[in-house]
Amino acid sequence: MYLDHFGFSQKPFSIAPNPQFLYMSPRHREALAHLIYGLSGEGGFVILTGEVGTGKTTLCRSMITQLPEHVDTAFILNPTLTVPELLATICDEFGIDYPAGASQKVLGDRINTFLLSSARRDRKAVLIIDEAQNLSAEMLEEVRLLSNLETSSSKLIQIMLVGQPELKEMLRRPDLRQLKQRIALSQHLRPFNESEMREYIENRLRKAGFTGRRIFKRDALKSIFRFSQGTPRLINSLCDGSLLLGFARQKTLIESRMVEEVAADLDLVPDSIGGAEDNPEAA
Repeated sequence: MYLDHFGFSQKPFSIAPNPQFLYMSPRHREALAHLIYGLSGEGGFVILTGEVGTGKTTLCRSMITQLPEHVDTAFILNPTLTVPELLATICDEFGIDYPAGASQKVLGDRINTFLLSSARRDRKAVLIIDEAQNLSAEMLEEVRLLSNLETSSSKLIQIMLVGQPELKEMLRRPDLRQLKQRIALSQHLRPFNESEMREYIENRLRKAGFTGRRIFKRDALKSIFRFSQGTPRLINSLCDGSLLLGFARQKTLIESRMVEEVAADLDLVPDSIGGAEDNPEAA
């Protein structure tokens, strides 16, 4: 709608997890390097947590594109399944054939056969489960049992759990201590500070084809940070709504009051602290 008005070739602030628009802040680069390293190991769970909208899924999609060619990945986006449904979805992701109405045992056996075949061919299997804080204790136990599949020298599958901070709380439960003891690496993705947020916005504008000097005035950027608290998904929503408002009013510069109107429509409350402890410009 506003693409031609601002000179974009595509929407710069879609909330879809598009790796093309991934902004690699220092903390994102560090997290990505650790995750790739963790998934290159020979066993143990890898955990990635972060608040809603901090870019966990986008980071995972970027990570998948950077894994070696010999790695097969299964990416589960909706873990609110029964155990047989989860096993069937894993089969689907890895391209494993199974008969209609297959039992839990048959599905488990098919997965085991696939993993053994992969190991013989020097291939590695990685299972990534997003929104893992929604897994029941029964499902987490089933996932742990999958991690038991191994040869005499190495695990047959590497498992990564991605979720909100509640996932870490779940893993502290006494009945899940066996799984917790198998965590080899854990990373927490934090929101941007203000300088990172500005670079993030500039990065997305350029990747969307913008070639002008600027769109968001300095006061607008400060308002975006106050209302978003550095959370990428909220930054995208505020920027997208502000650009739409700018187009409607035939403005080429976005001002603070326009961001505030959009924030009010989104029912966002400004953060009075604004992440000052993590913001070099806040002093």
